[in-house]
Amino acid sequence: MPRCGVPAPFRRGTGASPSDGFVALGTECSATERGGDGAARHPYRGFVASGRDREIPGLAELPPFDDEDVVRHGADAHHVLVDPDGAVAARCSLWWRNTPALTCHRVGLIGHYAASCGVASETLLEQACGELRANGCTLAVGPMDGSTWRPYRFVTELGKVPPFLLEPENPPEWPRYFEGAGFKPLANYYSSVTDRLDYEDPKARAAEQRLTALGVRLRPLEMNRWEQELREIYRITTACFQGSFLYQPQPEAQFLAECRQFQPFVRPELVIFATCQDRAVGFVFNTPDVLQARRGGSIDTVILKTLAVVPDRSYAGLGSYLAQQTHRVARGLGYRRVIHALMHEKNLSLNISARYANPFRRYVLFARPL
Repeated sequence: MPRCGVPAPFRRGTGASPSDGFVALGTECSATERGGDGAARHPYRGFVASGRDREIPGLAELPPFDDEDVVRHGADAHHVLVDPDGAVAARCSLWWRNTPALTCHRVGLIGHYAASCGVASETLLEQACGELRANGCTLAVGPMDGSTWRPYRFVTELGKVPPFLLEPENPPEWPRYFEGAGFKPLANYYSSVTDRLDYEDPKARAAEQRLTALGVRLRPLEMNRWEQELREIYRITTACFQGSFLYQPQPEAQFLAECRQFQPFVRPELVIFATCQDRAVGFVFNTPDVLQARRGGSIDTVILKTLAVVPDRSYAGLGSYLAQQTHRVARGLGYRRVIHALMHEKNLSLNISARYANPFRRYVLFARPL
């Protein structure tokens, strides 16, 4: 097991990876280490933990991490805690330049987080919070990999349903490590599951009738127009979620690039657009849970990942209609269950889900005043 402790003197360097050396903690990347867009090119901070006579229980090794994500996600710093044997004991990235708005606070983000034990995590998070504070932040929020467009939140109540595609996964200790460092829940999220795919919700039926009379029609995603369809999803998503909790815009090109990883998992019948006068006004993005196949089982579950409608009162009830249609299509394709994934505790989608599904998993986003 890694041995963890307080940091010894910092090593200084300008390498692009921990093995190349580190920029001193508390020193921003130089101009030559940042691109013209201000994104970090070598945003590493490093410190080495002194050893202890006893070994501290924790993970044998950290989950894999792609160093290039530090650059791709525009992190302002990356911290690495190394044990006396040279193994990485904890890591995280920091963001303070381009972060979400939150009333009365300047938010700093902690993401790309992993820790092998509580001592390593405590040391890492104290150093991270200190740097965020030094850069003008008043609230540290995490885990969040730079924005809500990317992975964020910890699983805090696992339930009995196995992990599903596109949800966060973490050891049960990590939320406790955050709490031990003074973090408290900032927001709660839930996933629910239903096998009542034949249930017809009266509110959804009423919305369907009214919207159909208005000229709203549903259609599946057209795979031969993949990029054009993604642009429609981007347009609706940015309009729908503008002003949502911790939302910040993402460039369209970045959105398109990050969506390419999902293309192999997409079943076009399960991505449903609502159109009116030949213009998309809403969509629901569903995908089969391919993790079931990776565990050696058959795929009998669909994940309702994102549901969005343009902000126009004319389309009130369209979210309910799209959720109902998800269940109909999934049942027609032979699936047995639908997971309503990762819903914010105050989001309308949680109200829609409650008509069909039961919560089975809880997630928490944490925060600590600086």
